[in-house]
Amino acid sequence: MQIKETANEGLKRAYAVTIAAKDIDARIDSEVKKIAPQVKMPGFRPGKVPANLVRKMHGEQLHAQTVNDMIRESVDKVMAENKLRPAMQPKVEFGEGYEEGKDASLTVELEVLPEVDAPEIEGLKLERLMVPVTDEQVMEAVSRIAEGNKSYKDAPKTKKAADGDQLIIDFVGSIDGVEFEGGKAENTPLVIGSGQFIPGFEEQLTGVKTGDEKTITVTFPADYPAEHLAGKDAQFAIKVQQVKIETETKADDEFAKNLGLESLDKLKELLRGQLEQETAGLTRTQMKRQLLDKLAAGHDFAVPQGMVDAEFDQIWAQLQQEAARAEDSAAMLKEMEDEKEDYRRIAERRVRLGLLLSEIGQKNGVEVTANEMQMLIQQAAQQYRAEDRQRFVDYVRSEPMAAAQLRAPLYEDKVVDFLFDKAEITDREVTREELEAAIEAEEDAVVDAKPAKKPATKKPAAKKASAKKEAAEKPAAKKAPAKKAAAKDEGEKKPAAKKAPAKKAAAKK
Repeated sequence: MQIKETANEGLKRAYAVTIAAKDIDARIDSEVKKIAPQVKMPGFRPGKVPANLVRKMHGEQLHAQTVNDMIRESVDKVMAENKLRPAMQPKVEFGEGYEEGKDASLTVELEVLPEVDAPEIEGLKLERLMVPVTDEQVMEAVSRIAEGNKSYKDAPKTKKAADGDQLIIDFVGSIDGVEFEGGKAENTPLVIGSGQFIPGFEEQLTGVKTGDEKTITVTFPADYPAEHLAGKDAQFAIKVQQVKIETETKADDEFAKNLGLESLDKLKELLRGQLEQETAGLTRTQMKRQLLDKLAAGHDFAVPQGMVDAEFDQIWAQLQQEAARAEDSAAMLKEMEDEKEDYRRIAERRVRLGLLLSEIGQKNGVEVTANEMQMLIQQAAQQYRAEDRQRFVDYVRSEPMAAAQLRAPLYEDKVVDFLFDKAEITDREVTREELEAAIEAEEDAVVDAKPAKKPATKKPAAKKASAKKEAAEKPAAKKAPAKKAAAKDEGEKKPAAKKAPAKKAAAKK
């Protein structure tokens, strides 16, 4: 086997490999000898079939398998002899026009991981923004729950329904005089002004009284999920069983008991814990981004373009999915295109941070244990149907890249926690608004950061900042830790009855 380096520029490498015909033939002979004892042929005793006949019977299959095996071995040899650390799977191309009996040639192209000096972590200083949870905030949370658990009482029969009143109605829907499937329901609650039903439905019920009967005409949205109703004019014959008015919901022990808790104090305790957990998450986000900004500011080494492209593709695909679900999809897509270079710079930053965190983790013995990995696999398997879970588990265990992608986010968090433990942290008490503003400011700094020897792009619109936030705040988690990864490296449709008149939310999805 001959290996010749044909390209060595930056992080790109290329090699020409030649596998001698005599070596291929010798390997095939060796395989023939291995299988000959198991070959059966009329006229010969078991194990006594001549090698030339065995080769004649199985030669084509043996040749193809042998060549494939030797190609894999040659790629491994290229990596080993040149001490290469591929950033991603190498590109291997087999020479055209190959014929049995001739030398086999192939090319191997790849990008290697850069040499990264472990950042200095001693003397690292971080500021932790703390948000205390006040009694007022807890009571506001209680009030929101009470607001979401409104109760209603029967109104006088002369009461005309207005915004905020609840109606109990029966309705029958039809199109061109023919009832449609799912367009009928009884004793259905509807709060006027809630936007629960399709546009035009609730508005036409303003002013009705208990016992009234009324026929209204509405138009289903053009994007209504039920295709046989989308864009159609429909008539609904409605009978108002009852008009109800909202009653005051008191946040007291009885209210808490209706929620399944012992007392109002227990509800407050639960909500305080939730608020503290939420603000702690924001605090960690801010401090983590602060940490990553410090790492990114001190390192500007070249990163494999293939990794950047893969990371950008992942970010872009997620944004396209979000845009497809948005009401202003076209406008969002245009804005994305205008800011495409911002996202590409974010992808490059994430890859670079992934490499940095990987280097820090390896140099300091940060590991994901076998038990932690097992828990990750089992948790991920729960996303699949019961009959597919074991197949997923087997796949992750047999594919190093799949395992690395699953393992990467936890590894990243463990390295970040390691750095938090090493850092000198100063606490400062702030309001939630100040904390959120700090996170937003760091986000803008990431997006506006001027890359070396490249012009800075314009600052994104405030509306877009939140879309970039997740992408900018973390390293390339799906690929990281980069070095270790590279080294191994979904019923029947419901009838429209409950949804016709349909909820707006369904029409928007």
